[in-house]
Amino acid sequence: MKRLYDWAVKLPLIRSLMKISIFAKLLSYEVVIYVFFGVVTTVVNLSSFKLFNMLLGEGALFVLPVAGKEIPVGSYLVANVMAWIIAVLFAFVTNKLYVFESKSWERKKVRAELLSFIGARVFSLLIEQLGLILFVELLKVGEMPAKVALAIIVVILNYFFSKFVIFSKKKSTAQSTEPGKEKI
Repeated sequence: MKRLYDWAVKLPLIRSLMKISIFAKLLSYEVVIYVFFGVVTTVVNLSSFKLFNMLLGEGALFVLPVAGKEIPVGSYLVANVMAWIIAVLFAFVTNKLYVFESKSWERKKVRAELLSFIGARVFSLLIEQLGLILFVELLKVGEMPAKVALAIIVVILNYFFSKFVIFSKKKSTAQSTEPGKEKI
């Protein structure tokens, strides 16, 4: 992947664009590889959603009592959670290894990254679930078009969570060999 990127940025058009600050940021290796794996993760998510939605069938799977009312829980919401689990596991591995290049497999580090990753993804899952209810139940948009529209929002949110919270490379004040002196 890195070699393909290095080749692409040598192309005259890309090289010209990279001279403009905003394009240099948008075309950075990290952003390009994140978008690539974001698209692949989205395909995994949408495919899983479609498969689970077909297997579960249409209609309400069960009813939740909320504030004295019975709210039907559609199969598409359950299918979305199942697809989310598969996509999150796939995205964690690809983000860790290829996008943010967090190479440590130390148990404590991986557990912290995974819990942060899942925590951030739970937030985006809630946004997606609420969005699906809004689009499907209130606005009467089809399940798949709603899912695709929400996927765009979720990918953007997830990038910021991954970049600035989960896999952030915190600057450390590691000490040099001489006590009392810090590396700059």
